[in-house]
Amino acid sequence: MYDTFQQYLDRKIELTNEEKELIRSVSILKKLRKKQYLLQEGDVWKYHAFISKGCMRMYAVDDKGLEHIIYFGVENWWIGDRESLLNQTPSRLNIDAIEDCEVVLFTDTNFEMICSKIPAFGNMVNAIISKSFNVNQNRILSSISKSAEEKYLDFIQKYADFAMRIPQAMIASYLGIKPETLSRIRSGITKK
Repeated sequence: MYDTFQQYLDRKIELTNEEKELIRSVSILKKLRKKQYLLQEGDVWKYHAFISKGCMRMYAVDDKGLEHIIYFGVENWWIGDRESLLNQTPSRLNIDAIEDCEVVLFTDTNFEMICSKIPAFGNMVNAIISKSFNVNQNRILSSISKSAEEKYLDFIQKYADFAMRIPQAMIASYLGIKPETLSRIRSGITKK
């Protein structure tokens, strides 16, 4: 489980053996079964989470009981509720496992300590946050300016490596469309 995270770090940054050991010493390894929660709405998020195996989703449930998926995360991606973490407020989101998952967790205190003691790690984190901001900005623009078909085609193009692992109803939720609409779009694409 941790080896996947170490390989990820080795691809991103150069670390001394002492730095590697420091990071490992404060990591928490957790396994989740399919449909098991990593975070439930109302709880305060306290971690930085790296997915070493599996697929997860982050979502909100509205007052009608409808799920609105904000984010999918797969191997070598980070997941968590930054708003709850930074403000130490109850989360409005849920994070659960779409498949059996393995995650590497760091408490916020330990994560900040690693960032300050290992500048390369801190720089890597800042680059990830910047990229994430850009991805979210592009997603918002897409959601307000593109047709349902264009959003779906963008999704399967950008996320072809894991799109087939996600149930169609969840993809529809992520795209902000009804499952029936997605079925029609997929049927129309197949006929072309």
